[in-house]
Amino acid sequence: MSYREMLDTPCLVVFDDVLEQNLTEMASYARAHGLALRPHIKTHKTAEITRRQAELGAVGHTCAKLGEAEALADAGVLHDVLIAYEIVGEAKIRRLLNLMERVHVTVAVDSVAVAEPLSRAMQAAGTMLDVLLEIDTGLGRAGVLPGEPALRLAREVVQMPGLRLRGLMTHEGHAGRAADTAELERLGRAAGEAMVATAELLRRSGIPVEVVSVGSTPAAFVTTAVPGITEMRPGTYVFYDAASFRFGRIGPERCALRILTTVISRPAPDRAILDAGSKTLAMDPPPPGRHGHGYLVDCPDAVITRLNEEHAFVQLPPHCQGLQVGDRVEVIPNHVCPVVNLQDELFVVRDGDVVATWRVLARGKVR
Repeated sequence: MSYREMLDTPCLVVFDDVLEQNLTEMASYARAHGLALRPHIKTHKTAEITRRQAELGAVGHTCAKLGEAEALADAGVLHDVLIAYEIVGEAKIRRLLNLMERVHVTVAVDSVAVAEPLSRAMQAAGTMLDVLLEIDTGLGRAGVLPGEPALRLAREVVQMPGLRLRGLMTHEGHAGRAADTAELERLGRAAGEAMVATAELLRRSGIPVEVVSVGSTPAAFVTTAVPGITEMRPGTYVFYDAASFRFGRIGPERCALRILTTVISRPAPDRAILDAGSKTLAMDPPPPGRHGHGYLVDCPDAVITRLNEEHAFVQLPPHCQGLQVGDRVEVIPNHVCPVVNLQDELFVVRDGDVVATWRVLARGKVR
């Protein structure tokens, strides 16, 4: 019996041969270009993939939240981690100190208000914390602006006891929202150039910069091509998703994770209802140039027009003859990261058979 018949739905299936291809390609790229690979675990949140990334040469991993890092440290698979997020508040600083007793930790800072409490805590504990300045290269989220604003902050941070400024990091996520490949390349390269120029500015001012770290799967092969980038932090590449293959470098066949779902109703000739609603597919909008809440592998021209909590509404084109009640179909999500966070496990498929079940260990670790 194939995985489509044996698994209850909705569930997440991972094709291990495609996963291995994705992992190997990124590791080979980093190695060939002299880049440190520090993958973000937010996409998969599993011990198994964390371990495999390390086996393929990752220097460490990236997490957004302390809870993710704690879960994977508990599993014994995390040894060196960048928390690419500002650590704010006494409770989180206490947890940070506890985590530092088990693994090597680097954190992001983007202001004196974030850095000073960390400095005081490290002084009191008699320890040293590595930090990277988070630089806003265009996303408009957290981060200090490149150039002189970053230099001013760096001058203050290097004077703070208990903190060791190792370099700079950015998330050039805005590049992934580009309308086309040309814009993606322009935005990605500009982000990389801003990072390298800022690093050089700090060095000319007598501030050593060891790490110049960038992080984005869509722009992974663009931003890192700028000479002077030292580290890459892709996350989505392990599975890819519908937002990834629209740029043309990969196709749907490179999406290692699919949502297996069942047709539960055919209330009209042009409409089907799936048992995967917003609690499975998440609510991320489609990427530019696409429509609907995911890519229906079994009928690519169909559009998942809207979601209720437990229902997906599928608008069917006239030529789509399948999708009868009871049929199992596969959906590639628009954004795979929140989809994984909605499930307890991943079912690993090889040659049509389920060969393993992986727990999503860091699921829900948002603190």
